[in-house]
Amino acid sequence: MSLKSVRSFIETLEKEHPDAKTELVYQNPFELLVSVVLSAQATDKSVNLATKKLFAVASTPQAMLALGEENIAQYIRTIGLWRAKSRNIALLSQQLLERHNGEVPRTRKELEALAGVGRKTANVVLNVAFGEATMAVDTHIFRISNRTGLAPGKTVIEVEKSLVKRIPPDLLPPAHNRLILHGRYICKARKPECQLCSVAQWCLYKDKNPGPIPTLPKANRDPSVH
Repeated sequence: MSLKSVRSFIETLEKEHPDAKTELVYQNPFELLVSVVLSAQATDKSVNLATKKLFAVASTPQAMLALGEENIAQYIRTIGLWRAKSRNIALLSQQLLERHNGEVPRTRKELEALAGVGRKTANVVLNVAFGEATMAVDTHIFRISNRTGLAPGKTVIEVEKSLVKRIPPDLLPPAHNRLILHGRYICKARKPECQLCSVAQWCLYKDKNPGPIPTLPKANRDPSVH
């Protein structure tokens, strides 16, 4: 995909999702950080159901640390890998208090030094909480980047670097959530909804799904067609 097409692709998604934002529910950077840690191998919906009750009693590192690992676990038992995640949330809360005065740091290096925080989680927090020009490549963005020709790459890091390089700087910060929404609801893994896609004209995917072929009523059928 040419750089000119990349701009048109992203600008069209901008028009389609002008208010695109993460579907995780949070009230402050700490809640976002915890939610993203919990979202690994889990849906946003399942995370929101758990954090609604968890954040009601612990919305700060101080309160989360006071709650403790065992009690945190009781709130997130419905989420995959809940034991490891409850341990990480308790530990990262302690680390935030000891290293950053209870504040979520604003650099990737400091974020990745926290328990349970990898590059993708750090990128999400930097992008969503602080508006940084980062790109967190999840399964949706990785698929779209390769399928459409937007930013092909064999690894997550390759795709991330390619997206940051190819997407115009003025469009990059909000592109993250717009690409996720497009991948979640239109450019799906098994059966992309190409017939509903607003950016299909720039997409290089060869096997576009045309959608169901409408069946005409018998009275309107051409009798010469069998």
